[in-house]
Amino acid sequence: MTNIISERIQNDINNNDVVLYMKGTATFPQCGFSSAVVQVLEHIGIDFKDINVLEDDEIREGIKEFTNWPTIPQLYVKGEFVGGCDIIREMFDNGELLQLLEDKGLVAA
Repeated sequence: MTNIISERIQNDINNNDVVLYMKGTATFPQCGFSSAVVQVLEHIGIDFKDINVLEDDEIREGIKEFTNWPTIPQLYVKGEFVGGCDIIREMFDNGELLQLLEDKGLVAA
């Protein structure tokens, strides 16, 4: 991964409270896993920046290297990598995702 790609990813994560690297967009997810995470975030009612990795192969591969996480989607909250689809769904189901968002001051308790 080039420094430019790494800086671009870091900039997106630093400048947005919630960032979802996904296949497709929030309005048009292009894989079931990305769609599932979008549904969770929309259900909670949290605003997030969606970044379509299908539009840029360097970002698609760079984000995997950036986090040392092999799959997409990837969710970041306040600069912290939270996880992929399975982790997000599990955290949502057991209340940990909402708690994390509350702890970060992103949703009302």
